Amino acid sequence: MNQKDEVWNKLTEEKLGRFPFPLTNRIPNFKGAEAAAKYITDMKEYKEAKVIKVNPDSPQLPLRTQILKDGKMLLVPTPRLKDGFIQVKPEWVPKGEERKAASLSSIMNYGKVLPLSLMPSIHLIVVGSVAIHRDGRRLGKGEGYADREYAIIRELGNKEVPVITSIQSAQLVNDNIPVHVFDLTVDWIATEKGLIETKSPYPKPTGIVWAEVSEEDMETMPVLKEIKELISNK
Repeated sequence: MNQKDEVWNKLTEEKLGRFPFPLTNRIPNFKGAEAAAKYITDMKEYKEAKVIKVNPDSPQLPLRTQILKDGKMLLVPTPRLKDGFIQVKPEWVPKGEERKAASLSSIMNYGKVLPLSLMPSIHLIVVGSVAIHRDGRRLGKGEGYADREYAIIRELGNKEVPVITSIQSAQLVNDNIPVHVFDLTVDWIATEKGLIETKSPYPKPTGIVWAEVSEEDMETMPVLKEIKELISNK
């Protein structure tokens, strides 16, 4: 059994997961997601950030909601990176509708897809995870979207910014997680119990590793074609 299956099984058996079920093959929602989000919003890095990119999965919904309540701009990648990123400005959301606006099912009623050429500077990035090592190495669902999203942002000239993940503490693993040149590591882990600074020794991607981008990738993620054209036109 691989590390991801072990984590999904542990969350299921110990009843630490939450809807949607089953927990497998997704970034698992977990009991304590609100507490983990609160630890993030208490961070200096969060308080100073004006634009925050967060993954669209269920366990990060409390954080996305709070970002809008706090008057910050929210950026959320479109599912499977089909169209790049969705922008939601707090002034576009009526008071009391922040949670609805932050949910994947309703976000397009409040936000809009942002052309890559108009991407603002991002100050903080939050990613979902299936398994995390205390030194910052992570496993997502296995499709590489968080890695690609970060690489795209860096390719567009965004400076390196803190990367946080929020998880249930049962998702912490001690086993070896291989790291490739295109893999994203995290600087902070927020759990229902508190924050862990990883002090990760592994460098983050500085852009897209084009040698690892297949023709199929270009077809399924048109955003990659768009960014290649942007770069070649500079």
